[in-house]
Amino acid sequence: MADIIVVGGGHAGCEAALASANMGFDTILITGNLEMVGSMPCNPSIGGPAKGVVVREIDALGGYMGKNADLCQIQTKMLNQSKGPAVWALRFQEDKILYSKQMLKHLKETKNLTLIESYVDDLLINDKTIYGVRCEDNKTYLAKAVVVTTGTYLDSRILRGHWTKPEGPDGQKTSKGISQALKREGFTILRLKTGTPPRIKASTIDFSKTSIENGSDFTWKFSFDKGFDSILGVRKPCYLTYTNEEIHKLILNNLDKSAMYGGIVEGVGPRYCPSIEDKVVRFSDKERHQIFYEPESLELDQEYIQGFSTSMPVEIQDQMIRMLPGLKNCEVIRYAYAIEYDAIDPLELWPSLETKIINNLFTAGQINGTSGYEEAAAQGLIAGINAALKISGRQPLILKRDEAYIGVMIDDLVTKGTKEPYRLLTSRAEYRLLLRHDNADLRLREKGYEVGLITKDQYEKLNFKKVAINKMIADFKQIKIKLSTNVNDYLASIGSTPLFESVALESLIKRPEIKIENLKKLIEISNAHIECEYDDIDDILIQVEIFYKYDGYIKKSLEQAKRMRTYEDKSIPLEIDYDDVDNIALEAREKLKKVRPQTIGQASRISGVNPADISVLVLYVEKMNRS
Repeated sequence: MADIIVVGGGHAGCEAALASANMGFDTILITGNLEMVGSMPCNPSIGGPAKGVVVREIDALGGYMGKNADLCQIQTKMLNQSKGPAVWALRFQEDKILYSKQMLKHLKETKNLTLIESYVDDLLINDKTIYGVRCEDNKTYLAKAVVVTTGTYLDSRILRGHWTKPEGPDGQKTSKGISQALKREGFTILRLKTGTPPRIKASTIDFSKTSIENGSDFTWKFSFDKGFDSILGVRKPCYLTYTNEEIHKLILNNLDKSAMYGGIVEGVGPRYCPSIEDKVVRFSDKERHQIFYEPESLELDQEYIQGFSTSMPVEIQDQMIRMLPGLKNCEVIRYAYAIEYDAIDPLELWPSLETKIINNLFTAGQINGTSGYEEAAAQGLIAGINAALKISGRQPLILKRDEAYIGVMIDDLVTKGTKEPYRLLTSRAEYRLLLRHDNADLRLREKGYEVGLITKDQYEKLNFKKVAINKMIADFKQIKIKLSTNVNDYLASIGSTPLFESVALESLIKRPEIKIENLKKLIEISNAHIECEYDDIDDILIQVEIFYKYDGYIKKSLEQAKRMRTYEDKSIPLEIDYDDVDNIALEAREKLKKVRPQTIGQASRISGVNPADISVLVLYVEKMNRS
């Protein structure tokens, strides 16, 4: 018997299996095709707004996605640098072939982890507790806990126009048995939809009709650890273009042929990643929509047509594709398709991602109603950690909304639920100034150390970094830039007001127009000197810059989070009977009974539970605790 079985080898499954194995638990990963672990059936990229911060959080906790992304990147870009640090986010173009190869290599090299290529057909459950799985070849595998991460393969079908086929992404086999097992145990099954755009042979594209989009000259990293430089060492550009009136007219004239609009699709699609026909219908005032041509791998002569997802039949797609700039004479490698699949209602999950219906059964990724590789990997990491903690009798790792985007996502899912594929957005996080790209290690690495995924050396480096930041903040109050003609000439060149006397660095860095690179130049001109024993002085300087520029805003966010913590730390007894709580609204009672919140804070975020209901609930819980 194993300690933990992980079903599915997508981004969620890889993180779950690696987490439990690296925590010292005997783990089995079962997936249908080992060559496709960590595959990218849709966009060949990692990161983006909010998602990029999640990848940094995964790395801070001891997960692997960020490291694999660093190894396999072919373009790096820091988004939103012209805006405040709350919305900075890394986005990498990845070599999707290399990404899967490297992930498989890492899985094979991981201790305590056994890889099995098979399809799970049933969940073995007794007395509402899972104890193993049965595969299609009738082999059974037993374990103390199971993590199901089936992605979009759960009773999935591909759709193009009125044509459908029971199949998973990239022509892989769909899985029906698990869906039937979940229904048998009383889970509410949602039917969701997503899609993917066409793939075009790159050598047949006329890129002169598009605008080149290069990445950053600076090679950014997702991982906080050294030693994960790009294997390829090659930069590949993307290309930007737009749809046109001709394409829009063709789509509108053939809407009835679309699976989405022709009544074939049963599932609910993602609001924030709509198909091109959805964009044309919903945003009819827009004359054009952005389209990116993105490289998928150095091994493939193939471009991903980002923003052109569709469920139109092949004959209409072909016309649409050739109306795009540069694609008139292209060779289509694969036409776009929509895909429908089963998911569970995430309201049936605890914040640990253990299901409320079956003990020791955890779920992660798109089975929980989310979309995106990053959201899946983050859930997989948390599910793997918590499965290991559960069978060892320890309390689960629950990240709060002011601690991590991962905490925001999981709280949204288990408290509010979802009726469409959930996508993490910066706007979902009320404390986003605290949940920045740059400070994920400062927020979360200690938690990774506590659960056993961060080594002592990594933890000691974190503490050394904290000391270096505090020392630098103190030094900025003391080190002065002396008044001189050269200093004032430089300040004038960057649009900053001149000095009339020598000033401390802390005064200069507070000026909005002065960035770290400007400050370093002023230090050089003034012959001043700053000391830093930490091996990455720029990392420390960024923290110091943010401290001084955003100190007031950060303090305000911390105060708001502290006030909410009084609710977050107030537990609701599991044995509470909401029918006994007088004077709460009927809707609130029904929602509380369904969600079964673990804290007053979680209860306060349930749709339909108003402040008056919360006040009554607080008094009732306090009375329960006294009795």
